[in-house]
Parts: sequence; C-alpha cells; structure tokens
Amino acid sequence: MGVSPPPQPFSRQLFYSFFKSLVGKDVVVELKNDLSICGTLHSVDQYLNIKLTDISVTDPEKYPHIGRLSVKNCFIRGSVVRYVQLPADEVDTQLLQDAARKEALQQKQ
Repeated sequence: MGVSPPPQPFSRQLFYSFFKSLVGKDVVVELKNDLSICGTLHSVDQYLNIKLTDISVTDPEKYPHIGRLSVKNCFIRGSVVRYVQLPADEVDTQLLQDAARKEALQQKQ
C-alpha cells in the first residue's frame, strides 16, 4: 500500500502544473544564496524541486569554482529557490491571473 503525498495548497498545485508545462524550456533559477543557474527544465515535483540539464552559472566570475566544474545537470531543492525566470513567450499571464483570482475567492470563503 503506497503512501500518497499530503494535499498541497492550491497555489502550490497551480505552480506545479504550470512548471510541468515548461519542461524542455530554458529557465534561470535564482537561489536564496544569490547563485543563478541557467538550464533546461528537465522535471519538477509537487514540492517544486527542480531538475535542470545543460546548466551554466550566470555569473562565472562570482562563482568560479562552479563554472569550472564539468557538472551539466543539477537538482535544486524547492525551498532554496528565490525566483524562476521564464521565457516571456511561454507565460500565459491571463491564465495565471484567472487562477490567482480563483484562489483568492476560495480563500475568502
């Protein structure tokens, strides 16, 4: 008998579904320690953990030890992510605004 993950807040489910639709797209993930990593979104899970492929550091002068590594894939724990920069042409802002409005209405009830 498998254990199902705990129910997620609506906003996390919204972002999870949204990020799943961006698999295969190039993104920049900024971490809470100010490190920014560019790469192709390979996968995301319900905790918003992110796996990137073909990675590079956006500021190799600031982080030379990472730029010299031959690492091309990485796993990023969702709790250390500050921002995810997305390709502008991939973002349906109307859809996100509608979903945010629905969530706000549900929280008022």
